[in-house]
Amino acid sequence: MEATALQTVWFAIWALLWTVYFSLDGFVLGSGLMSGILARNDTERRQVINAVGPVWDGNEVWLLTAGGSTFAAFPLAYSLLFSNLYTAFFLLLVALIFRGVSFEFRGKVDNPGWKRLWDRVIVVSSFLPALLFGVAFGNIFEGLKMRNDFSTDVFTFQGGFLGLLNPYALLAGLLFLVLFAVHGSLYLSVKTDGELSKRAASVAGALWWVLLGLAAAFLAATWFATGLASNYRTAPALFVLPALAVAALVSQKLFLSRGAPGRAFAASLATVATLVASCLAGLFPYLLPSSLDKASGLSIMNSSSSPYTLTIMTVVACLFVPVIVAYKIWVYRTFRAPVTVAEVGEGRHPY
Repeated sequence: MEATALQTVWFAIWALLWTVYFSLDGFVLGSGLMSGILARNDTERRQVINAVGPVWDGNEVWLLTAGGSTFAAFPLAYSLLFSNLYTAFFLLLVALIFRGVSFEFRGKVDNPGWKRLWDRVIVVSSFLPALLFGVAFGNIFEGLKMRNDFSTDVFTFQGGFLGLLNPYALLAGLLFLVLFAVHGSLYLSVKTDGELSKRAASVAGALWWVLLGLAAAFLAATWFATGLASNYRTAPALFVLPALAVAALVSQKLFLSRGAPGRAFAASLATVATLVASCLAGLFPYLLPSSLDKASGLSIMNSSSSPYTLTIMTVVACLFVPVIVAYKIWVYRTFRAPVTVAEVGEGRHPY
């Protein structure tokens, strides 16, 4: 069975939405994760929160859009994904809820104990999504232990939450953790000033070596432990994506050594985007491959909506995605200035 043009287009849109989400919300998760290490006092913690405050909820629009597109374009894949990975996604949802709540609640009571509580919640609720996203996509890349009989609509998943914590998935989780930690540290080095900015750049430089080792291990494991390499063997032009990811990763260190954290952060954005795109390009045409039986995998051919539905979705996407992009550009331009110690001390920021 060959994929139709609409099915291919919607796989590309689906992949693009996840790539954009990880690129943008990755530095917010990383900033929250690293806040417990980088911020040494209340002023610096407020700098961290105000640096991500104007953008974190807008970044999650891409998560909702990615989830919504999966539901509308590939409903069978959506239903089995959330059924088979229910516990992981439930924990992820709870963590994301608490992350948003913690940003809002921390400053509501002027009490050190109250603030320490929510500071810890920010760290934990940033740590869990970073880890769980990596574990979830690691399992998808490796293939889920499932068997599907499409003729009788009988779908079985041979595993559980603990089964998802396999070596390859944990490696992917660790990679996401460190990738976002570096991403968030570089963002804070640009969006803050004073000692916090210097400390963030220094920590990002130190963590870069860990990220390099994990990235090398992940790419090697992905090549040998998953089926993602098959697309690269049949279409060698795809190698440009991991090559760009490696170049962007190396550029981070070069820009940091030259004292250019802004360019290092741009390189970090490119690293996240090209790394995710490299994996999703290898996944095509599957959304949820099976490690037990290739025929049981959910692809864009056997799990997509009708052509009429995909056509309507394409029209809607063409109308509204540019609006979202324009809004995000406006937000980032409006709040592009760093959050300074002086401004926080004067109460010129809400958090």
